Amino acid sequence: MWADLRGGGRRYLWGTAPWRAAAYVVGGALTGVPVLVTLTASLAVGTVLSVTLVGLPLLAALAFAGLPVAALERRRLRLVDPAPAPTPHRAPDTPGLTAWLRLRAREQATWRELAYAVLMAFVLWPLDLVVAACTLALPLLLAGAPAHLALAGGPAGGGVRPAKLWLVESCPAACGTAALGLVLLVALLYPLGAYAAARAALARLLLAPREAETHALLAEVTRSRARLVTAFEAERRRVERDLHDGAQQRLVALSMSLGLARLDAEPDSPLAAALATAHGEADAVLAELRELIRGIHPQVLADYGLPAAIEDAADRSPVPVDVDTGTDTGTPLPRLPEPVESAAYFAVREALTNVARHSGATRAAVHARHARGTLSLTVRDDGTGGADPARGSGLTGLADRLAVLDGTLTVTSPPGGPTVLTLEIPCTPRPPSGPAPVE
Repeated sequence: MWADLRGGGRRYLWGTAPWRAAAYVVGGALTGVPVLVTLTASLAVGTVLSVTLVGLPLLAALAFAGLPVAALERRRLRLVDPAPAPTPHRAPDTPGLTAWLRLRAREQATWRELAYAVLMAFVLWPLDLVVAACTLALPLLLAGAPAHLALAGGPAGGGVRPAKLWLVESCPAACGTAALGLVLLVALLYPLGAYAAARAALARLLLAPREAETHALLAEVTRSRARLVTAFEAERRRVERDLHDGAQQRLVALSMSLGLARLDAEPDSPLAAALATAHGEADAVLAELRELIRGIHPQVLADYGLPAAIEDAADRSPVPVDVDTGTDTGTPLPRLPEPVESAAYFAVREALTNVARHSGATRAAVHARHARGTLSLTVRDDGTGGADPARGSGLTGLADRLAVLDGTLTVTSPPGGPTVLTLEIPCTPRPPSGPAPVE
């Protein structure tokens, strides 16, 4: 709104800003009445019933009366202030009404919103009403003087008093009053817009998140993302375990049964040929399932850790890969939190897949170290370079996955090579037992 006012007279008058300001002020006057009635009635009833202790819960509930008012006011702010006004409240860590009430009672935003509700009920809406009456109602009543005079029977009806200001007894006087009302309406649209902007600034000051609350909300989002990653990894392991212990075992039994049936069938008979085909298909499906299980969550990663998993990924790469995880130098990688190991392993797999498919490299190298609370992993190849993360979703997906763990992904790939992919994830070594912490 301030930008519209500073933009000049025509820009402000011919735009939607005056009507949005009018709707904001009139809406404040209309909203304040039920807020006043609700607060005063609840306070009166709670005070009377508090003698019998029945009213104490009602009085306690008044502490949260500002929550719905604040939610409505943050939505109304869009009329004059398009900047987002998100809620300053955090989500409870545990479900249930008790956790929600306990959290809200500890938040400063709850009490600021209650103060705003009281201010709105006793100060702001009467002020809104006065401003709306002076800047809108008065000019419109003057502008309606000809219609008012006509409804009163014309000049023969004894005249009218628009807005109770002066007597209008003739049509020329009514037209002059109407012209004055229109001029006054246009002139008063500027102070109306200024008041609406100041009113919105006060609402934003009390109802929008402050810097400390914004940091708390961001910290909560970060923790929730970490919990989601942990839950995703647990679900990934469950799916891998179910496939390994369920579908894979049944396929192994099926393959063995088909093999035994082939032994009982007559050689070179149609039945033997059909059983051989079925046996081959079962073996192919079993091989694909094993590869799928390895892609979901490799057992070597869960059993032996990241160095062995990287060695396994390098052995499966069609491009020769030199692996250095510190084992030869006496500083091997420790066991790291499961989400970190999983993210690093799949980053190596994605990088080696890109090397084989797109780089034209003849050799690659993987270097991994954990020092000063950070896992650093580098994948280098001697290919043609020119890798662009924007051309595919693989590297972008890796960057998003690392961001959840506060990690970073850097790709350096000048034309002609070499291509170097570097990732860093802050983490602490996994303790000998118990859950794996993630920083």
